[in-house]
Amino acid sequence: MDESELLSRLRHGDEDAYSSIFREQYPGLVVSATRLLGERALGEEVAQDVMLELWRRRESLVLTGPLRAYLHQATRNRALNRLRQGRTAQRGEVYVRGPSASPSPDSAAISSELQTAAARAIAALSEPQREVFEMNRQRGLTYGEIADQLGISVKSVEARMGRALKLLREQLAPWLPDGSGF
Repeated sequence: MDESELLSRLRHGDEDAYSSIFREQYPGLVVSATRLLGERALGEEVAQDVMLELWRRRESLVLTGPLRAYLHQATRNRALNRLRQGRTAQRGEVYVRGPSASPSPDSAAISSELQTAAARAIAALSEPQREVFEMNRQRGLTYGEIADQLGISVKSVEARMGRALKLLREQLAPWLPDGSGF
């Protein structure tokens, strides 16, 4: 069966077509993601996310090239996003733990206080702000993906996220060095 027929069947919800694509493409996607991320488990997770998104978007999927190229580019993008998130988390650890290599005796209490304060601050956000914040920071979605899922513009996502971060910075200022850095 050629690719155009397979894609047509996929768009119409044919699970056999999806299974065929999955069996053919998944191993290569895992290899690509693993090369970028350096860990097979993360590579598998990224490849599974890409394949799941293919199924979710099957009806509206418009390809300008081969499916294989589309899937590999989507895998690469998600893997790079994962790497960026990891670097952001590492930079943020300095604000939680401080620059010293050894934890202070009361670091567990401070960490617990910070987690409680952060949970309260997030809960205090308006529903639209909290939704965008959680989709981006907890689920790792891009602003474009959030906009698609919520049916709003990317500018609206940016505005909600900006207001959320401003409020979180204000409420968590006592735990941040010089009141900055969230």
